[in-house]
Amino acid sequence: MFSQDQTALAETILSEARRRKLKIAVAESCTGGLIAACLTAIPGSSDVFERGFVTYSNEAKTEQLGVRPDLIAAHGAVSIEVAAAMAHGALAHSHADIAVSVTGIAGPGGGSPLKPVGTVCFGQAATGFIHADCVVFPDRERSSIRAAALDQALSLLLETITAKTSD
Repeated sequence: MFSQDQTALAETILSEARRRKLKIAVAESCTGGLIAACLTAIPGSSDVFERGFVTYSNEAKTEQLGVRPDLIAAHGAVSIEVAAAMAHGALAHSHADIAVSVTGIAGPGGGSPLKPVGTVCFGQAATGFIHADCVVFPDRERSSIRAAALDQALSLLLETITAKTSD
């Protein structure tokens, strides 16, 4: 189901989190649980993977992660602000030490001139640290956008683990 590179990266993430005694949470929208599935496909992941939130609707983002409806209304569900709030909410609603979030437009519809199909926003959070950014994966179809978002989220999760322990 997952590529060798994705599996290897997931194994590294789990190993590094385990070594640093960190728990992981993820908050996903357009990836629909792919990040959690990739991490939990690795035997023994339960000692560091704390939980995953699949918050596809705006209501789920609000109810499960505490993302404010006015934030979604002002910036859109696919925005730096909402990605940051999702990552923060994953920490606040779990026992995790670090979190990554993803929200995006995987297509084929739903894009706009300002946020075309392929726009994906990512959040990273740890105690005292929140960061979010958006990227565009252009000229791709839905499954390719979701796979690219998974790759980026896994990389950011490893980056967050490293940042958490370099303070």
